[in-house]
Parts: sequence; C-alpha cells; structure tokens
Amino acid sequence: MRKGNLKNSKSRRSQAQIGAALYRIRGLQLCGMSIALAVASCFAGVPRAWAQYAEYPRQVGGYQPFESGILPSWMSLDFELRGRTEDQTAIKLISGQNELYELTRARGGMQIQASSWFTAYVQFQDAHALALPLKYTAANMRDTFDLRQGYLDLHSKSVRLIAGRQELRYGDERVVGISDWTNTSRSWDGFLLRVGDKNKLDLFTTSVVNIYPTSFDTHGAGLTFHGAVGTLTTLLPKTTFQPFLLVRALPRVKSQQGIYGNETEFTPGIIVTREANSGLDYTATGTIQRGTYSNDSIHAGSAIIKTGYTEEHLPWRPRAGFEYDYATGNAHRNPMRISTNDQLYPSNHNAFGLVDLFGFQNIQQFRGDFDLTPLPNLSLFLQAGALQLATNRDNVYNSSGTPLVSAPATGFLGRDIGTEFDASAKYVLTKYLVINAGVGHLFPGQVMTQNGHNVPLTLTYFALTYRFKVN
Repeated sequence: MRKGNLKNSKSRRSQAQIGAALYRIRGLQLCGMSIALAVASCFAGVPRAWAQYAEYPRQVGGYQPFESGILPSWMSLDFELRGRTEDQTAIKLISGQNELYELTRARGGMQIQASSWFTAYVQFQDAHALALPLKYTAANMRDTFDLRQGYLDLHSKSVRLIAGRQELRYGDERVVGISDWTNTSRSWDGFLLRVGDKNKLDLFTTSVVNIYPTSFDTHGAGLTFHGAVGTLTTLLPKTTFQPFLLVRALPRVKSQQGIYGNETEFTPGIIVTREANSGLDYTATGTIQRGTYSNDSIHAGSAIIKTGYTEEHLPWRPRAGFEYDYATGNAHRNPMRISTNDQLYPSNHNAFGLVDLFGFQNIQQFRGDFDLTPLPNLSLFLQAGALQLATNRDNVYNSSGTPLVSAPATGFLGRDIGTEFDASAKYVLTKYLVINAGVGHLFPGQVMTQNGHNVPLTLTYFALTYRFKVN
C-alpha cells in the first residue's frame, strides 16, 4: 500500500470476561512454553518435515482422521481450531497501551469429490479477539462467521483450473502468501490455471478478499491482481527457481499531486531456493516495480537474502543463519515519481521480528538467527535483528503497508527504527496438535522515540492449533 493511497480494509462481553479471567496472569505464555518443552521430551517419532521451524508462516502437522458411517464416500469434512494468547506491554510502542487477550479461530470445510477430474470445496471461518478493546483490534483479528474459501477445481494429470475464492502461496510467501499467522488469514476471488508437474506455470487473475468483521467479506473493483509464476525444480539439484510477473491494476488512486487516475503496476522478480546440501541452504528473492500511479511513475524494488548452515553431526542439529532485507522508500527527489516498494500481499509474520509491527516498505534489516532441533517434532529458535529506514524522507510502515509513523516534511533526523530480540518454539504433538510459544522484545530506535513511540515493547504468546478430518 503506497503513501497517499490508504487501501480500504476492513464478542460478546461474557466471552471477553472468560478470556480475561483465564489469562490475566502475565507470563502464562512463558509458563506454557516450559510445559510444552517438558511434554516434548515424552514423545518422539514424528517425521522431521513437520518439525522444520517456520521462519515465516507455513502450516505444519496434519489432520487427525475420523471415519464416519454417515458421510458418503465422495464427501469429507475438515476442521481447524486455533487459540492464541497474546500479551503486549506497549502496543505500537506507546506507554499505557498494555493488553492481554485471546485470539480464537474456528474453520470448517467440506470437500466433494464428484469425479476423478472435478472437486468442489467450501470453507467457513469464525474469528474473534477476546478481551481486546475495539480500538486496538485490527481488521485481520476478527471476522464473524464468513466464507473464507469456495471454489471449483477441474484437473487432469498436468492441468488444473480453480475458479472461486481460494488461496495463493508462492515461495516463502514474502511476496504473495495467505498470512496465516493473522487471525483471519487471506484469500482471493478469481481464477487460477496451473499447467505442468515438476516444472509448472501458474496463471491467475484475481482480487484480494477484503475482511469486513461484521458483514460478508467481498472483493472490490473487479479483478485487480494478476500474475504468471513459473516453478522450475529440475534445472539444478535441490534448487527451485520461481520467476514471476505480477500485475496490480486499480481503477482509482490518488497521486502525490492529488490527481485521481488508474494504477498499473508491474512487479517482475525471481525466488531462488536451495535446500540444505552439505549443510548449506539459502533463499534469494528480488523484485523491481515499474508502472504508473495516476500521473506519477513507479520506480521501486526489493531484495531478500537468507542463508544458513546446519551441522548435521552435532546433537540437536544446530543451524546458524543470516538474513538481509531491503525495500525501497520514496526519497522525493523527483516529485513525479513514487519509489516506495509495494509489498503486495506477503505473509509478514516474523519477517521483521515476532512483534509483527513493520511492513516490507522503506526498510532494511540485518538479522542473525540460531535454531535447534532437540527432537524430530520440536524446534527452538533464537534471533536478533537491527531495523533501519531505507530513506529518512519516507514513512515507517506497519505490517499491513499503511503508515505507522509519517515522515516530517524535512525527513526524520535518523534512520534507526529499532533492535529486536526473539525466542520461540514450535512443537507438533501426535501430528495434528501444534503448540507455538514465544517472546519478542523490541527496543525502539531514534526514529520511533522522537515521534511518540518511545516505549520498549514485549510480546509474549502461547498458541494451540488442532486439526481433524471426517471421511
């Protein structure tokens, strides 16, 4: 979301009181983490694929199967229940804004396998933020009983067409993803054509679904997000290439000069991922952006480099990693040019620390991390990162891409946003019950402290996710 164009986005009292009563004791999440680690020592045997720590959101685990003598053979039902307790000591780094609350999410889906080449799927969602005052509740925290997915799937061996409300995920979801850590997550209305198998091409024309917490979710302005994404897995061993071209076309935006017009933005890029080989792994993502924004031109881009080394022969398989992120900002050297990177539709959880306060616009980050695998189904993660503005003439943007702190006319006095330290754990219990726990602490830098966001923020959380399927 660009400067000057804020995109439209979108409990009962007794439930809130129950949630507050259950979790009012601060530090419960850390206690929960200790319990999870203790329980983990009693279980083993879950495949390593489920234990891979998700630096960025990926679903892990599976569904507990149940057999039903009532459902026909061509129908199955799936369910997901998730609760996450969060405690923030200073929301948006502002004194006095400390809250303890419960994020709940229930999902249910029905799949109909009409034939070997035709499938239909529908999924509902009900999400709430219990005990959190409405003024702190973001649009992606609550959504009262709504349709999250609903599509028809026509497929053969190498061709697939999906029409309707669906998910889009590519690479590590830093450019396009469902943002599953958020309580509502993300989906799109439109059409997806996939051709190929090991090497494939995705063509889609869609529009992101806007969340309206108290009414039905809809997309707006027709189909506005289009793309072509290739996936090449056979060029080099253990290496995946994903070249892509994304197009965002909006019918009405307001330029820096206050003139209304159309936006046509092109984002070509590539994601290269190499799996661990001789202990070394890496992911590199690069984009450039060109196009028009009413009467302004677009010149922006981004880069992500992540690398790590895993020592397979040591206990707990320690892995040390490094990451560098850069997204351009608008230095206002040319009044007819917009240079703020458009982050598009990423999964931003833990992209810039566990506090999830910042978006991938006008920002750069240096981060080191260290993770351990004490058990095949348990992973521990430690990280530290330093955040800076790409240019002090542009805003600080939040995780949804809107300004968190607006830049003064003469620019910020410095570029230091802050430094964060995080510790977290993920445990997959019996394949279909997932436990997450963590704590993140952000020390605000000069940019934040000089603009009213001067209080360090500590976020702690404890989450349980359970999934089951009825066949």
